[in-house]
Amino acid sequence: MTRVKGGTVSKTRRRKVLKEAKGYFGSKHRLYKTAQEQVFHSGAYAYRDRKANKRNFRKLWITRINAACRENGISYSKFMNGLSKAGIEINRKVLSEMAINDSATFANLVKISTDALNGKAPKAKQKETKETKNESKDYSTMTLTELKNIAKEQGIKGYSTMKKDELLANIK
Repeated sequence: MTRVKGGTVSKTRRRKVLKEAKGYFGSKHRLYKTAQEQVFHSGAYAYRDRKANKRNFRKLWITRINAACRENGISYSKFMNGLSKAGIEINRKVLSEMAINDSATFANLVKISTDALNGKAPKAKQKETKETKNESKDYSTMTLTELKNIAKEQGIKGYSTMKKDELLANIK
């Protein structure tokens, strides 16, 4: 059997590692063994820091929101609690940008939040009951599978063996 040399494959692999190690200090960008070790570590650091970056930005946003809240005479936690009671869902990134760039709108949100904490907030939209949902839908155009899913949600017994017209009668 003839000998197969893997020189080109090895050379390509090593070149790829050295290309990734460009810009590293000292022998870490010249020698394959140290370059490979540093590239492995760099990958681990990058992965770790991508996760840490999300935490750092969230802390920054909260700090900015807290500073703007204090200027308007409320603490961060009370502000966020008031927003949730008022039914306003705005993420911290947007709130932070609003606190920096649009202080009038942020002050308006603080007012809404304090009103909600005092019990003056407008009522959030009430969830529709099953009856109102059922009346608004046209069941005759639905497929059998969709009707069976609705019957399952309503707790109708024996829905799996029913035909379409029986399902329609039971659902209504």
